Amino acid sequence: MKQKQLTLTRMIMPEEQHQYIELSFPVPPRTASIQADFHVEENECVIDLGVRDTEQVRGWSGGARSSFTIEETTATPGYRAGSIPAGEWAIILGAYRVPKPCNVTVTVILTEMESVWLKGDLHMHSVHSDGSYTLDEIVELCEQKGLDFIATTDHNTTSQNQFIHKESPLTIIPGMELTTNFGHCNFFGVADPVRDFRAITGDQVRERLTEAKSAGATISLNHPHCPQCGWHWAWDLDYDFVEVWNGPWREANAKTVDWWHQQLCQGKRIPAIGGSDTHRPHRYIQHGSPTVWVYSDSRSGESILRAIEQRRVSLSYLPEGPFVSLSCEHYTTGDVVSLPSPAQTTVRFERLSRGDRIKIISNDQVESESIHQSDEGQLQIPVEVNGQLFVRVEVWRYMEEAGQEMMAAMSNPLYFEGKPGR
Repeated sequence: MKQKQLTLTRMIMPEEQHQYIELSFPVPPRTASIQADFHVEENECVIDLGVRDTEQVRGWSGGARSSFTIEETTATPGYRAGSIPAGEWAIILGAYRVPKPCNVTVTVILTEMESVWLKGDLHMHSVHSDGSYTLDEIVELCEQKGLDFIATTDHNTTSQNQFIHKESPLTIIPGMELTTNFGHCNFFGVADPVRDFRAITGDQVRERLTEAKSAGATISLNHPHCPQCGWHWAWDLDYDFVEVWNGPWREANAKTVDWWHQQLCQGKRIPAIGGSDTHRPHRYIQHGSPTVWVYSDSRSGESILRAIEQRRVSLSYLPEGPFVSLSCEHYTTGDVVSLPSPAQTTVRFERLSRGDRIKIISNDQVESESIHQSDEGQLQIPVEVNGQLFVRVEVWRYMEEAGQEMMAAMSNPLYFEGKPGR
């Protein structure tokens, strides 16, 4: 965890009594938290404390506190949590009583964001639509699964987003599944993305998606090749992700992955996500199956959705299932690598099982296919990329209950812009 400490000082004179004084300081990009502590040397003086961000006053505690912390998801009472924009911030000093000159020292500690892989589920239903789970039950079940985040995506309603959840470590992303007769899509990140869900024509569907985007939502097309409720509207709509893996692995998911791969080969960079689509207790359809792993700067819903937009996503059939990520120098899963070819790439695996089949795939071909022959769950495979548009990875595992090999994990690609070497 990288931190930077700043020391701000100001001599406040008696004639400045009742004035508000700003001590500005720079906040760099990717700042995760701001901590401030101030000290007044003269006991007779009373100085109040607050802070301004790049646009407005962000918090004020008057004379009640001598320190505060602001993070994206939490903050000291009197101060607002939320995104920390880069730019000029300022400590606000309120010169309430200054009978004589007084020296004020403010220590500011800026902590840099540290990306971490978080696991969650982006598709589920409750009693607010056609599910049988209460929201408290969902939260408890997902906590038991060890998930870090969930999205509440009931059909054509947002009442679930008004629910006050019990205190939970889960990040709960508001959502809604726009459910039409010819396709479903999720709206993420906004409690009320549309005024009216009804859409029976292609133009109306386009209007709903445009309205949701204008409200700040991100959008996924859900289970587009499902034989019962696939996507039969236009594909040129303004969406952000595609749900390639819905519930247990099956033929419809395989068709969507094939379609997605074709889009990648055409130069598109569509983030692939998954979701359990749970409605009620079921032997195989359970929260966190599949699990969406997101390499996020923080645990906030905004950061998680932003990371998904950046394609920093890997999928696994269970929270404890195999996990795969890609890296090339400082680039990671989902990034676009701007390095001359050939580029040395590393594929990292965790929680593999003996017999797992590993496929490393590019736009050209299946670059390699191997069977994991060890009981060691961790593995690294080097891959030389020389002119390919992307590299992605699949892990297949024989599932005893299904009696067949099924997808156990898959990554979003690492993309490449370097020209091939000679």
